[in-house]
Amino acid sequence: MGRTRRDFLRMTAAVLAAATSGVAPVLSSNSFASPASGKIAVWVTNDSSRFANSGFISWRTGSENISGESINLSPRKKFQQILGFGAALTDSSCYMFNQLAPVAREQLFHELFHPSEMGFNVCRTCVGSSDYATKTYSYDEGEPDPELTRFSIDHDRQYILPMLRVARKVNPDLFLFSSPWSPPGWMKPNRSMLGGSMQRKYMPSYANYFLKFLQAYELEGVPIQAITIQNEVDTEQDGRMPACTWPQEYEADFVRHNLGPLFEQRGVKTKIWIIDHNYNLWGRALGELETEDVRKYTNAIAWHGYVGQPEWMNRVRDKYPDIEMYWTEGGPDYKAPDYATDWSNWSVTFTGIMRNWCRSITAWNFALDEQGRPNIGPFSCGGLVTIHSESKEITRSGQYWAFAHYCRVVRRGARRFETVSETQGVHHVGFENLDGERVLVVTNPGAARKVALHADEMMAEASLDKNSITTFIWR
Repeated sequence: MGRTRRDFLRMTAAVLAAATSGVAPVLSSNSFASPASGKIAVWVTNDSSRFANSGFISWRTGSENISGESINLSPRKKFQQILGFGAALTDSSCYMFNQLAPVAREQLFHELFHPSEMGFNVCRTCVGSSDYATKTYSYDEGEPDPELTRFSIDHDRQYILPMLRVARKVNPDLFLFSSPWSPPGWMKPNRSMLGGSMQRKYMPSYANYFLKFLQAYELEGVPIQAITIQNEVDTEQDGRMPACTWPQEYEADFVRHNLGPLFEQRGVKTKIWIIDHNYNLWGRALGELETEDVRKYTNAIAWHGYVGQPEWMNRVRDKYPDIEMYWTEGGPDYKAPDYATDWSNWSVTFTGIMRNWCRSITAWNFALDEQGRPNIGPFSCGGLVTIHSESKEITRSGQYWAFAHYCRVVRRGARRFETVSETQGVHHVGFENLDGERVLVVTNPGAARKVALHADEMMAEASLDKNSITTFIWR
């Protein structure tokens, strides 16, 4: 984790030399590079390895394959451009990062954010508290304050903003988007951040609330590139946590009458994303996009994967082909017996998200303790990594290892390309980076099998371990 850029380039040279000689070097799981022409580098996560170099296979002329199972690759047929991958830097996650000794935190942040390691670069923050926070708070609590005279981000200065600054220092290309779980309680009829719904009369004040948040973060050296109107717009979670319902017409009207015009007037470049909830809200997404002037201010949908199927996102894109789509939340349960080993399940999920036009994948909490804490809500989530509350030992989830097969090798600006197969039970998605490097991620949740890769007049045969993710890289 302490390698320099020079070390990484030296390791890259070793891989290229080995590809030419036909001898695979012994590499750590944190090192990777594309091989010389004609060779395909293979990286595997299975029951005994985690994103480990598995040597090389070779392209050869011909179309015959022994296994009969195949994946056809069409790199010239390209789809959406990729923004990146990441997780949420919630109040809870930043609190846990802040508990680490400086040296341990530096090493972990290098592993998570540095471009030569995981390279996470599309991350979420919370506007006020979510259910994963040390306490319930907004930036303006108390009696009604339409002029926002009390507005303050002081809570975030203790450990949230410092962690965000360090993350961006490690990865200057970090793209941050922010979501509120609730407006200040006085903007809702129940006068509480827990549950309830938004009131129209406070929409002008709430637009200014967003503006003040963005300005305050900018002054702290943490610019935010996009915001969503409301996390999970259609549920108030029975008042058990910070939450707020926004009827469809409320969100559309807020965008076209309040937030959008204010951003335009003040020259704010931060993007506006709508919905920020499950696939089953595809009809609502269409309804909002069809509302007059909404598309003047937003051209992006944020999705969660808790309800519905990723294919349902296509119902929106089929009507609006220029719409950008981003996957903004989903994470493991720390109580699940396969929390540390469910990489195949997560990679199947990621493949479905990417194959259905999303430009990014952002998981839920970056880091929590061994009991899924801090947590002021009712849900038992786990972190992408776990930081033990007493020993400070760091462990990695199955979701983390699934991410490794995407974020370590798929760069910002890459384009997804077409991959087709009639093979049952094998999931696949392909990408081409801006430098021409090609990446194929194949997930095999079942028994071991062989598969042939076909591209134009070339083919290569590969073995897929049981319960595995295999990433193939070539030029």
